[in-house]
Amino acid sequence: MDLEHVALTVSDYVATVTMNRPPVNAQNAAMRHELTWVFDSIGDRDDVRVAIFTGTGNMFSAGADVKERPGLVKEPGDYSRHNRVARECFYSIKECPKPVIGAVNGPALGAGLALMVFCDILLASDNAYVSMPEIDVGLSGGARMLQEFFPKSKARRMFFTGCRVTAQELYRLGVIEACVPREQLMDEAMAIAREIAAKSPLAIHYAKDTANAVEDRTLRDAYRYEQNITVKLSKTEDAREAQRAFIEKRKPVFTGR
Repeated sequence: MDLEHVALTVSDYVATVTMNRPPVNAQNAAMRHELTWVFDSIGDRDDVRVAIFTGTGNMFSAGADVKERPGLVKEPGDYSRHNRVARECFYSIKECPKPVIGAVNGPALGAGLALMVFCDILLASDNAYVSMPEIDVGLSGGARMLQEFFPKSKARRMFFTGCRVTAQELYRLGVIEACVPREQLMDEAMAIAREIAAKSPLAIHYAKDTANAVEDRTLRDAYRYEQNITVKLSKTEDAREAQRAFIEKRKPVFTGR
């Protein structure tokens, strides 16, 4: 696919996915199709073990492109198709077999916050904040997204008023791993990415799958699922190499088998 609104680079097993739709990285249908294609592609690439997801400039994403709304419905089914494109874009991040680190380089509003929700690990620059301002533009959506990050009172206040929560507060609440100056954000994200990329790609693949699979299971069912994954992993060459390296006090050399 020819990418117009998204940039993709790969180096040392780390993919960097950058939203590039100035000035505010508003999400239109074309951008969402590109993001879905990129994250689906990353999942099948042997030269990628982890991804960093960020935006250009000092805005992560201002959310959905409201300018698309007036001409959205031209024939029956258009709104449903629009909603499906949005859902699949978000879930392409969650369902990507490789971990996705969200490097939130500025405000994340509405659907921009939704992109954050589906990342595996989050960091933000100190100029960032999140909000769900749909209430102010005649729309409704995002209550369940807010519940992923916030307790009931905070989530509903944000949903009913569109109020903002700063990166500093997100860090205090444990929503993000770090709140750093804008110029340090990608270095912080890359440090985590390189740590993940150094692990067995098979183990990381199973870890991402497991993290998604156990979210809605009971403790007993979740632990049984993880035990079954451990059995599968124990039969791989990477697992045997990891154990030998531990005993021999050296760095393992993983082959992904």
